[in-house]
Amino acid sequence: MIKKILVSQPEPTNPKSPYFAIAEKFGVTLDFHPFIRVEGLTASEFRKQRVTILDYSAIVFTSRHAIDHFFTLCRELRVQVPETMKYFAISETVSLYIQKYVQYRKRKVFFGTTGKMPDLLAVMCKHKQEKYLVPQSDVHSDEVSTLLTQKKIKFRECIMYRTVSNEMPKSLRSYSMIILFTPSGVESLLKNYPDFKQGRLRIGCWGSATAQALEAAGLRIDLSAPTADNPSMTGSLEAFLQQEADEEQKKEVAKKKVAAKKTSTTAKKPAAKKATAAKKTTTAAKKPAAKKKVAATAKTA
Repeated sequence: MIKKILVSQPEPTNPKSPYFAIAEKFGVTLDFHPFIRVEGLTASEFRKQRVTILDYSAIVFTSRHAIDHFFTLCRELRVQVPETMKYFAISETVSLYIQKYVQYRKRKVFFGTTGKMPDLLAVMCKHKQEKYLVPQSDVHSDEVSTLLTQKKIKFRECIMYRTVSNEMPKSLRSYSMIILFTPSGVESLLKNYPDFKQGRLRIGCWGSATAQALEAAGLRIDLSAPTADNPSMTGSLEAFLQQEADEEQKKEVAKKKVAAKKTSTTAKKPAAKKATAAKKTTTAAKKPAAKKKVAATAKTA
């Protein structure tokens, strides 16, 4: 039975987060602790890539981290981003984050509706004349470059931030389950616990890249998200815990049936013993009578 879960993300600031509802519904404890932290490249580190930001007419943001570190580097490099710059975001949520740095209504911002790169690509194909710059982490998949290359879109990927391992709890023994969201999180897990053995510990993961990292490490995946039925991690986690609860309930019902059967069998044994004892008494009582009858027959003869 799952009682305590370690979620490798910062604790939600919204008290109405689905995570808190899940904890209350299933009576589980949720600990939030990022396995990794994100650091931006310094201006001097970025210059080594020989990328001139103003050579590009559009920026592709695949995460809020990309937005933070893009504008931070622009400030450090003293790059004045023109109002004509176009922004393409992986989702509406990411696109709205841009207004932290610029006046949203004055900018040309485009985004995908599903939060997946193929959907955003369809939007970008309508602006093929643009020259795209794609800020990335030092650890990323080839999905973006592969898709853009296939569509013959002019682009350049550049590293603007990196992920590093965070300080971890001394032990994972108290946890029934851990949830990982990135390949870097898997790397941090193995780095911080070099003798890690999964055993009965359940592991949940987000995304195919994280799943591949876990499989490459020889670890068992008990919960994989997103799915067609549950596109969010919280939805997938709730469904998983509900299944666990249903299975636990079935086991309890089966145990009660076995216990009831044992009780019934135990109750029958004394009755059987009494019947056997009564039979023996009757038999014992009949023996003297039989002997007397034999003796009387012998005398008569």
